[in-house]
Amino acid sequence: MDKPVVNQSNIRKVNPTSLLKKNAMLIILVLVYIFFTAMTGGRMFRPNSFASLINQNAYVYILGCGMLMCMLTGGNIDLSCGAFVCLLGAMGGMMMVYWGMGTAVSILALIAIGVAYGCALGAIIAYVHVPPWIATLAGYLAFRGLGTSILGISSTNSISFNNNQDFLNVFSGTLFKTPEGEMNWPCMIVGIIAAAVIVLMIFRSRAVRLKKGYEVDAVGMDAAKAILGAAVILLVMYKLALAGGIPTVLVWVGVVVLFYSFITSKTTIGRHFYVVGGNIEAARLSGVNTKRIMFLAYLNMAILTSIAAMTTVTRFTAANADAGKNFEMDAISACVVGGVSASGGAGTVLGMVIGATLIGVINLGMFQINLDANYQRVVKGFVLLGAVVFDILSKKKQS
Repeated sequence: MDKPVVNQSNIRKVNPTSLLKKNAMLIILVLVYIFFTAMTGGRMFRPNSFASLINQNAYVYILGCGMLMCMLTGGNIDLSCGAFVCLLGAMGGMMMVYWGMGTAVSILALIAIGVAYGCALGAIIAYVHVPPWIATLAGYLAFRGLGTSILGISSTNSISFNNNQDFLNVFSGTLFKTPEGEMNWPCMIVGIIAAAVIVLMIFRSRAVRLKKGYEVDAVGMDAAKAILGAAVILLVMYKLALAGGIPTVLVWVGVVVLFYSFITSKTTIGRHFYVVGGNIEAARLSGVNTKRIMFLAYLNMAILTSIAAMTTVTRFTAANADAGKNFEMDAISACVVGGVSASGGAGTVLGMVIGATLIGVINLGMFQINLDANYQRVVKGFVLLGAVVFDILSKKKQS
């Protein structure tokens, strides 16, 4: 295999201002985490806090990927996903608890319901041309009412999954489980392999870009990215190893995030989402099937909502009327804070992950310092507003 010829004109010069702006949310995430670690006397850095951060925010990462695809098409959103989580949880409870359906059949049925809703919603938006916020607002109003009605058959207005251990293990179990505080070596081995893969991917991508004559960062920058990425993975896996093992929900989150990262960055249809969001008319005239892109955006959202619903009800081991409350706001916040443009056409899965993690750290930190729930909402509101203002000002400077 021929080694890529390094042309100095292909090496991107380091601009400190641009570098800081590009990684602003990552820097803020680190600073916020350090702040809450200090405020909680180090509790935020304990192994169980890492496990809690993943378990409590898994739905944000999953729904965030779907919301990202919707927002890329022009700043469109899905207001119905939270209420749909409530409805799917209630229907899952009916299937497994009252109708005695098996775990595998119930999971497939819930995903099938998600596909059916996604097809209907996508068709209404893409082909009937109903504005997305109106179409999804209908679901926002209707689904929670339907879910609450279904749950009304129970005297407690909730359906427990405590007797469905297989279902709980699939979405809220632990891999390589060991007692808390004991080093979990299988967990660490997984972390070492994942860290090595990250380093390999970064330098392989650099080699491919050089071979094709594309612009790349200086080798020191790529090395820094590789070291930082590997260090983060190893730290998280070390903490999870001490917390008892890898939560199964992390596997679901990892699969979803990697899949949509690949779709948005490596496939033609992924690039079409960006083109449609940038200028839908220009995209149509260029031969892009804009209606199909809109249809797929909401089909993806509904399928991911099905998965998020199962991770949610298993975390609480029950379906109830409050399941999914404000989930749509959390997913939108994760995208906007993570740099996804409110007008569409820009944003990455990695950025959304950083935004979701920042929201999760703020939530966990405020909970651990016992901040009043009303003030928690105030803080989250200002964080979201600040992210939007930052996005607008950055675009003005670029133009």
